[in-house]
Amino acid sequence: MVLRATLVLFVILASFGAARADITESLRAQLEIGQTIRVIDVVDGDTVILEDGRQVRLVGIQAPKLPLGRPGFEKWPLADEAKDALEKLVLNQPVTLAFGGQRVDRYDRLLAHLFTGDGTWAQARMLADGLARVYSFPDNRALAADMLAYEDKSRNNRTGIWSFPYYLVLDTKAAATQIDRFALVEGRVLNVAQVRGRSFLNFGDDWKTDFTVSIAPKHMKRFQADGIAPEDYEGHRVRVRGWLRSRNGPMIDVTHPEQIEVLSP
Repeated sequence: MVLRATLVLFVILASFGAARADITESLRAQLEIGQTIRVIDVVDGDTVILEDGRQVRLVGIQAPKLPLGRPGFEKWPLADEAKDALEKLVLNQPVTLAFGGQRVDRYDRLLAHLFTGDGTWAQARMLADGLARVYSFPDNRALAADMLAYEDKSRNNRTGIWSFPYYLVLDTKAAATQIDRFALVEGRVLNVAQVRGRSFLNFGDDWKTDFTVSIAPKHMKRFQADGIAPEDYEGHRVRVRGWLRSRNGPMIDVTHPEQIEVLSP
């Protein structure tokens, strides 16, 4: 099978304003348009409260986190700035909700894309300004490629969070120092192993200690639907995003193709 890199065919747009017509076309094809309603409060850089009391999680992105009453939780760099930016964009403004997958999370928050009255896509603006990174889910993949392109441009320009060591892309050796954090890790896949139906992408000679990516059998159908076999990644340099766990060394469990970007042969 031919490996399809997430961004190979996506053209990064020159400016945010130029993106609106393209996103409108994407909306028609990928999203279901919901109601238009006013935002009365902003919780943080990726969560707002609507005038009917419902919370909306801006699906597909993760902004720097505030403690929000969690004991011992340290505020992430630029968390205040991300909240301020989202407030300037949507607070006390009518926004249109759009859905591309699961609509409600386990906290009863709506999972939606937000569009302002002038057509601004809130997710794209936060990513373009370097105040969020892509954080996709297997049941909410709509517009993921578009969002990755916005992130890619701001990261290459070291805009916002990308100028802080806290958010920098890790190499496979540094992954072990960031366990229990969401991270982006870059490296070359040395080999691929199958163990009881689970695929392991190994980035080092010792699978017991080196960085590894795991794909469970139940998630493999999404890769197959995109024409990707785990073996197709072998030998390629990739960027992987997800939560780093300690399982025979640092590991990221991958559930959908957008978590793995192919960077080079």
